Amino acid sequence: MMNYEIFKGVVIEKFKDYLPEKYKDKELEVFEINKVNRKVDGITFLRKTSDVSVGPTIYINDMYDIYRRTDDLEETLKNAVSLFVRSAEKNNEVASMVDFNNCQDKIVFQLVNTEQNKEMLAGVPHREFNDLSVIYRVMIKISDEGTYSAKIHNDMADSLGLSEEDLFKLASVNTPKLFPVTIKTMNEVMMEIFTKDGMPPEIAEMMLGAAPEDRMMYVISNERNIYGASSMLYTDSMQELAEKVGSDLYILPSSINEVLAVSADGFEPNELADMVVEVNMNQVKLEERLSNQIYHYDKDLRKVTLATDTPNKRLDSIVAEKKLFYDGEKSR
Repeated sequence: MMNYEIFKGVVIEKFKDYLPEKYKDKELEVFEINKVNRKVDGITFLRKTSDVSVGPTIYINDMYDIYRRTDDLEETLKNAVSLFVRSAEKNNEVASMVDFNNCQDKIVFQLVNTEQNKEMLAGVPHREFNDLSVIYRVMIKISDEGTYSAKIHNDMADSLGLSEEDLFKLASVNTPKLFPVTIKTMNEVMMEIFTKDGMPPEIAEMMLGAAPEDRMMYVISNERNIYGASSMLYTDSMQELAEKVGSDLYILPSSINEVLAVSADGFEPNELADMVVEVNMNQVKLEERLSNQIYHYDKDLRKVTLATDTPNKRLDSIVAEKKLFYDGEKSR
Protein backbone atom coordinates (compact mmCIF):
# COMPACT_ATOMS: atom_id res chain seq x y z
CA MET A 1 0.00 0.00 0.00
CA MET A 2 1.29 3.47 -0.92
CA ASN A 3 2.19 6.01 1.74
CA TYR A 4 0.48 9.40 1.60
CA GLU A 5 3.14 11.28 -0.37
CA ILE A 6 3.30 8.64 -3.11
CA PHE A 7 -0.52 8.45 -3.18
CA LYS A 8 -0.72 12.25 -3.50
CA GLY A 9 1.64 12.18 -6.49
CA VAL A 10 -0.40 9.47 -8.22
CA VAL A 11 -3.66 11.37 -7.63
CA ILE A 12 -2.21 14.58 -9.07
CA GLU A 13 -1.04 12.65 -12.14
CA LYS A 14 -4.18 10.51 -12.68
CA PHE A 15 -7.11 12.63 -11.43
CA LYS A 16 -7.75 14.43 -14.73
CA ASP A 17 -7.86 11.12 -16.64
CA TYR A 18 -11.08 10.21 -14.83
CA LEU A 19 -12.88 13.52 -15.45
CA PRO A 20 -15.74 13.65 -18.01
CA GLU A 21 -14.85 15.02 -21.45
CA LYS A 22 -16.40 18.45 -20.84
CA TYR A 23 -13.90 19.10 -18.03
CA LYS A 24 -10.80 17.83 -19.85
CA ASP A 25 -9.80 21.30 -21.07
CA LYS A 26 -9.82 22.81 -17.59
CA GLU A 27 -6.58 23.09 -15.68
CA LEU A 28 -6.43 21.65 -12.18
CA GLU A 29 -4.73 23.28 -9.22
CA VAL A 30 -3.37 21.49 -6.15
CA PHE A 31 -3.00 23.66 -3.08
CA GLU A 32 -2.50 23.40 0.67
CA ILE A 33 -5.21 24.82 2.89
CA ASN A 34 -5.59 25.30 6.64
CA LYS A 35 -8.91 23.72 7.57
CA VAL A 36 -10.20 23.62 11.15
CA ASN A 37 -7.79 21.49 13.22
CA ARG A 38 -5.79 20.22 10.24
CA LYS A 39 -3.84 21.12 7.12
CA VAL A 40 -5.01 19.41 3.93
CA ASP A 41 -4.19 19.17 0.21
CA GLY A 42 -7.02 20.22 -2.07
CA ILE A 43 -7.71 19.83 -5.80
CA THR A 44 -9.82 22.38 -7.66
CA PHE A 45 -10.09 24.01 -11.06
CA LEU A 46 -7.43 26.64 -11.65
CA ARG A 47 -8.86 30.00 -10.64
CA LYS A 48 -8.37 32.57 -13.40
CA THR A 49 -8.92 36.32 -13.11
CA SER A 50 -11.82 36.17 -15.56
CA ASP A 51 -13.43 33.25 -13.82
CA VAL A 52 -15.54 34.49 -10.90
CA SER A 53 -17.21 31.19 -10.14
CA VAL A 54 -16.53 29.28 -6.95
CA GLY A 55 -14.78 26.07 -7.89
CA PRO A 56 -15.40 22.71 -6.18
CA THR A 57 -12.61 21.35 -4.00
CA ILE A 58 -11.89 17.76 -3.03
CA TYR A 59 -9.27 16.81 -0.44
CA ILE A 60 -6.55 14.30 -1.18
CA ASN A 61 -6.28 13.49 2.56
CA ASP A 62 -9.90 12.25 2.57
CA MET A 63 -9.23 10.23 -0.57
CA TYR A 64 -6.25 8.62 1.14
CA ASP A 65 -8.40 7.59 4.13
CA ILE A 66 -10.75 5.79 1.72
CA TYR A 67 -7.82 4.22 -0.13
CA ARG A 68 -6.35 2.88 3.14
CA ARG A 69 -9.69 1.26 4.02
CA THR A 70 -10.32 -0.27 0.59
CA ASP A 71 -6.81 -0.71 -0.89
CA ASP A 72 -8.48 0.08 -4.24
CA LEU A 73 -6.85 3.02 -6.03
CA GLU A 74 -9.06 2.99 -9.13
CA GLU A 75 -12.30 2.89 -7.14
CA THR A 76 -11.02 5.66 -4.87
CA LEU A 77 -10.25 7.86 -7.89
CA LYS A 78 -13.61 7.13 -9.53
CA ASN A 79 -15.57 7.96 -6.38
CA ALA A 80 -13.55 11.13 -5.77
CA VAL A 81 -14.04 12.36 -9.34
CA SER A 82 -17.76 11.57 -9.14
CA LEU A 83 -18.04 13.70 -5.99
CA PHE A 84 -15.96 16.44 -7.63
CA VAL A 85 -18.23 16.52 -10.70
CA ARG A 86 -21.41 16.61 -8.60
CA SER A 87 -19.93 19.55 -6.70
CA ALA A 88 -19.09 21.27 -9.99
CA GLU A 89 -22.67 20.82 -11.20
CA LYS A 90 -23.89 22.40 -7.98
CA ASN A 91 -21.33 25.18 -8.36
CA ASN A 92 -23.35 27.62 -10.45
CA GLU A 93 -26.29 27.45 -8.04
CA VAL A 94 -24.10 28.22 -5.02
CA ALA A 95 -22.04 30.85 -6.82
CA SER A 96 -25.20 32.76 -7.73
CA MET A 97 -25.98 33.10 -4.03
CA VAL A 98 -22.63 34.66 -3.15
CA ASP A 99 -22.90 38.41 -2.67
CA PHE A 100 -20.20 39.35 -0.22
CA ASN A 101 -21.08 43.03 -0.55
CA ASN A 102 -24.48 42.39 1.06
CA CYS A 103 -23.66 39.72 3.61
CA GLN A 104 -23.70 41.55 6.93
CA ASP A 105 -26.87 39.79 8.09
CA LYS A 106 -25.30 36.37 7.32
CA ILE A 107 -22.12 36.63 9.40
CA VAL A 108 -21.99 34.12 12.28
CA PHE A 109 -19.64 32.80 14.99
CA GLN A 110 -17.65 29.61 15.06
CA LEU A 111 -15.48 28.42 17.94
CA VAL A 112 -12.20 26.62 17.19
CA ASN A 113 -9.27 25.44 19.27
CA THR A 114 -6.53 28.09 19.45
CA GLU A 115 -3.47 25.84 19.87
CA GLN A 116 -4.52 23.46 17.10
CA ASN A 117 -5.25 26.28 14.62
CA LYS A 118 -2.39 28.76 15.06
CA GLU A 119 -1.54 28.92 11.35
CA MET A 120 -5.16 29.31 10.27
CA LEU A 121 -5.83 32.00 12.87
CA ALA A 122 -2.95 34.09 11.54
CA GLY A 123 -5.00 34.67 8.39
CA VAL A 124 -8.45 35.31 9.82
CA PRO A 125 -10.03 37.92 12.11
CA HIS A 126 -10.54 36.32 15.52
CA ARG A 127 -10.64 36.85 19.27
CA GLU A 128 -9.65 34.48 22.07
CA PHE A 129 -12.13 32.84 24.44
CA ASN A 130 -10.24 30.81 27.07
CA ASP A 131 -8.29 28.17 25.07
CA LEU A 132 -10.59 28.72 22.07
CA SER A 133 -10.89 31.39 19.41
CA VAL A 134 -13.97 32.97 17.86
CA ILE A 135 -13.79 33.09 14.05
CA TYR A 136 -16.41 34.25 11.58
CA ARG A 137 -18.23 32.72 8.61
CA VAL A 138 -20.62 34.00 5.95
CA MET A 139 -23.60 31.68 5.55
CA ILE A 140 -24.24 31.36 1.80
CA LYS A 141 -27.13 28.91 1.98
CA ILE A 142 -29.13 27.39 4.84
CA SER A 143 -31.67 24.73 3.91
CA ASP A 144 -32.86 21.25 4.83
CA GLU A 145 -30.54 19.91 2.11
CA GLY A 146 -27.50 21.36 3.86
CA THR A 147 -25.59 24.54 4.50
CA TYR A 148 -22.89 26.35 2.56
CA SER A 149 -20.58 28.87 4.19
CA ALA A 150 -17.30 30.69 3.66
CA LYS A 151 -14.73 31.43 6.34
CA ILE A 152 -13.93 35.15 6.57
CA HIS A 153 -10.24 35.80 5.94
CA ASN A 154 -8.38 39.03 6.62
CA ASP A 155 -8.51 40.16 2.99
CA MET A 156 -12.27 39.57 2.82
CA ALA A 157 -12.83 41.56 6.02
CA ASP A 158 -10.69 44.38 4.61
CA SER A 159 -12.63 44.43 1.33
CA LEU A 160 -15.89 44.61 3.31
CA GLY A 161 -14.47 47.38 5.49
CA LEU A 162 -15.24 45.40 8.66
CA SER A 163 -12.98 45.22 11.71
CA GLU A 164 -12.92 42.22 14.04
CA GLU A 165 -15.05 44.24 16.47
CA ASP A 166 -17.58 44.89 13.69
CA LEU A 167 -17.68 41.17 12.85
CA PHE A 168 -18.19 40.25 16.51
CA LYS A 169 -21.11 42.66 16.87
CA LEU A 170 -22.76 41.42 13.68
CA ALA A 171 -22.28 37.76 14.60
CA SER A 172 -23.67 38.41 18.10
CA VAL A 173 -26.95 39.46 16.49
CA ASN A 174 -27.03 37.05 13.54
CA THR A 175 -25.97 33.73 15.08
CA PRO A 176 -28.88 33.31 17.52
CA LYS A 177 -31.30 34.34 14.75
CA LEU A 178 -29.96 31.97 12.11
CA PHE A 179 -29.07 29.20 14.58
CA PRO A 180 -31.34 29.45 17.65
CA VAL A 181 -29.87 27.86 20.78
CA THR A 182 -31.28 24.51 21.93
CA ILE A 183 -30.77 22.93 25.36
CA LYS A 184 -31.99 19.34 25.83
CA THR A 185 -31.37 16.62 28.35
CA MET A 186 -29.31 13.69 27.12
CA ASN A 187 -32.39 11.50 27.60
CA GLU A 188 -34.41 13.77 25.30
CA VAL A 189 -31.69 13.57 22.64
CA MET A 190 -31.48 9.77 22.91
CA MET A 191 -35.27 9.49 22.81
CA GLU A 192 -35.32 11.45 19.53
CA ILE A 193 -32.67 9.15 18.05
CA PHE A 194 -34.42 5.94 19.14
CA THR A 195 -37.89 6.96 17.97
CA LYS A 196 -36.52 8.28 14.67
CA ASP A 197 -35.13 4.79 14.09
CA GLY A 198 -38.61 3.36 14.63
CA MET A 199 -38.47 2.34 18.29
CA PRO A 200 -41.81 2.81 20.12
CA PRO A 201 -41.56 5.71 22.61
CA GLU A 202 -42.60 3.57 25.58
CA ILE A 203 -39.81 1.07 24.86
CA ALA A 204 -37.24 3.87 24.45
CA GLU A 205 -38.39 5.43 27.71
CA MET A 206 -38.06 2.12 29.54
CA MET A 207 -34.55 1.60 28.15
CA LEU A 208 -33.35 5.08 29.06
CA GLY A 209 -34.77 5.22 32.57
CA ALA A 210 -34.76 8.39 34.65
CA ALA A 211 -31.45 10.09 35.40
CA PRO A 212 -31.08 11.71 38.86
CA GLU A 213 -31.51 15.48 38.69
CA ASP A 214 -28.06 16.14 40.14
CA ARG A 215 -26.44 13.84 37.53
CA MET A 216 -28.42 15.07 34.54
CA MET A 217 -26.41 15.85 31.42
CA TYR A 218 -27.57 18.59 29.05
CA VAL A 219 -26.77 18.96 25.35
CA ILE A 220 -26.28 22.57 24.24
CA SER A 221 -26.30 23.29 20.51
CA ASN A 222 -28.65 24.92 17.99
CA GLU A 223 -31.57 23.83 15.83
CA ARG A 224 -29.31 22.67 12.99
CA ASN A 225 -26.50 21.28 15.17
CA ILE A 226 -23.96 23.33 13.16
CA TYR A 227 -21.21 25.28 14.95
CA GLY A 228 -23.38 24.79 18.04
CA ALA A 229 -20.48 25.02 20.51
CA SER A 230 -20.64 28.81 20.05
CA SER A 231 -23.90 28.67 22.01
CA MET A 232 -21.85 28.87 25.21
CA LEU A 233 -20.98 32.45 24.25
CA TYR A 234 -24.56 33.38 25.12
CA THR A 235 -24.66 34.01 28.85
CA ASP A 236 -28.47 34.30 28.90
CA SER A 237 -28.86 30.68 27.79
CA MET A 238 -26.13 29.46 30.13
CA GLN A 239 -27.62 31.41 33.02
CA GLU A 240 -31.07 29.98 32.40
CA LEU A 241 -29.69 26.44 32.56
CA ALA A 242 -27.58 27.15 35.66
CA GLU A 243 -30.62 28.53 37.47
CA LYS A 244 -32.66 25.50 36.43
CA VAL A 245 -29.96 23.16 37.74
CA GLY A 246 -29.45 25.34 40.84
CA SER A 247 -25.66 25.40 40.65
CA ASP A 248 -22.65 26.40 38.59
CA LEU A 249 -21.99 24.26 35.51
CA TYR A 250 -19.14 22.23 34.12
CA ILE A 251 -19.10 22.34 30.32
CA LEU A 252 -17.71 19.44 28.29
CA PRO A 253 -16.63 20.31 24.71
CA SER A 254 -18.30 17.50 22.81
CA SER A 255 -17.42 18.93 19.36
CA ILE A 256 -17.48 22.16 17.36
CA ASN A 257 -21.20 21.47 16.92
CA GLU A 258 -22.29 20.98 20.52
CA VAL A 259 -21.21 21.05 24.15
CA LEU A 260 -22.47 19.14 27.18
CA ALA A 261 -23.22 20.61 30.60
CA VAL A 262 -23.57 19.08 34.07
CA SER A 263 -24.00 20.48 37.54
CA ALA A 264 -20.68 21.52 39.05
CA ASP A 265 -21.76 19.84 42.30
CA GLY A 266 -20.65 16.24 42.56
CA PHE A 267 -18.27 16.10 39.57
CA GLU A 268 -14.48 16.35 39.47
CA PRO A 269 -13.31 18.41 36.46
CA ASN A 270 -10.10 16.45 35.80
CA GLU A 271 -12.08 13.21 35.67
CA LEU A 272 -14.44 14.83 33.18
CA ALA A 273 -11.42 15.97 31.15
CA ASP A 274 -10.12 12.38 31.02
CA MET A 275 -13.48 11.31 29.63
CA VAL A 276 -13.46 14.10 27.02
CA VAL A 277 -9.97 13.16 25.81
CA GLU A 278 -10.95 9.52 25.42
CA VAL A 279 -14.11 10.38 23.47
CA ASN A 280 -12.28 12.93 21.30
CA MET A 281 -9.52 10.54 20.31
CA ASN A 282 -11.77 7.54 19.66
CA GLN A 283 -15.15 8.84 18.53
CA VAL A 284 -14.88 12.42 17.20
CA LYS A 285 -13.39 13.27 13.81
CA LEU A 286 -10.29 15.47 14.08
CA GLU A 287 -11.94 18.30 12.14
CA GLU A 288 -14.84 18.35 14.63
CA ARG A 289 -12.85 18.30 17.89
CA LEU A 290 -13.04 21.46 20.00
CA SER A 291 -10.94 21.04 23.15
CA ASN A 292 -9.68 18.53 25.70
CA GLN A 293 -10.33 20.92 28.60
CA ILE A 294 -13.35 21.41 30.85
CA TYR A 295 -15.00 24.80 31.37
CA HIS A 296 -16.71 26.27 34.41
CA TYR A 297 -19.76 28.53 34.18
CA ASP A 298 -20.14 30.72 37.28
CA LYS A 299 -23.79 31.63 37.63
CA ASP A 300 -23.05 34.54 39.97
CA LEU A 301 -20.41 36.09 37.71
CA ARG A 302 -22.18 34.92 34.52
CA LYS A 303 -18.81 33.94 33.10
CA VAL A 304 -17.18 30.92 31.43
CA THR A 305 -13.60 30.10 32.50
CA LEU A 306 -11.29 27.10 32.22
CA ALA A 307 -11.77 24.50 34.95
CA THR A 308 -8.79 22.35 33.90
CA ASP A 309 -5.31 22.80 32.49
CA THR A 310 -4.36 19.32 31.30
CA PRO A 311 -1.25 18.85 29.12
CA ASN A 312 -3.42 17.77 26.17
CA LYS A 313 -3.53 21.16 24.47
CA ARG A 314 -3.50 19.80 20.92
CA LEU A 315 -6.29 17.69 19.48
CA ASP A 316 -4.33 15.32 17.24
CA SER A 317 -2.24 13.58 19.89
CA ILE A 318 -2.24 12.67 23.56
CA VAL A 319 0.49 13.70 25.99
CA ALA A 320 1.43 10.67 28.05
CA GLU A 321 1.50 11.14 31.80
CA LYS A 322 4.88 10.89 33.46
CA LYS A 323 5.38 7.49 35.01
CA LEU A 324 6.51 7.14 38.60
CA PHE A 325 9.58 5.01 39.24
CA TYR A 326 10.67 3.19 42.37
CA ASP A 327 14.43 2.81 42.32
CA GLY A 328 14.64 0.47 45.30
CA GLU A 329 17.02 0.88 48.22
CA LYS A 330 20.24 2.68 47.56
CA SER A 331 23.44 0.66 48.06
CA ARG A 332 25.11 1.17 51.38
